[in-house]
Amino acid sequence: MGFVTVRNLLKEEKIIADDKNKLIEDIINLITEEFQKEDKLDQEVREILSDHIEKIRSENIEYQTLFRMIKTKLAKEKEIIL
Repeated sequence: MGFVTVRNLLKEEKIIADDKNKLIEDIINLITEEFQKEDKLDQEVREILSDHIEKIRSENIEYQTLFRMIKTKLAKEKEIIL
């Protein structure tokens, strides 16, 4: 989707670039890096929850709710935009 959007912006001359292919490549790399940051964050949250899984089960805490809460908190601390 990002690639199509950038290509349309270039076509409509809403943005101008000396090297259109380089611009598209840079944007794709940036988006990929952001997805990788989020994947790493998800893994970190899973590890935290894994360490406390027995308590989560014994106290009947909803895993997904806790996952979202921890992920949001860590994202804010690490300045990751979700």
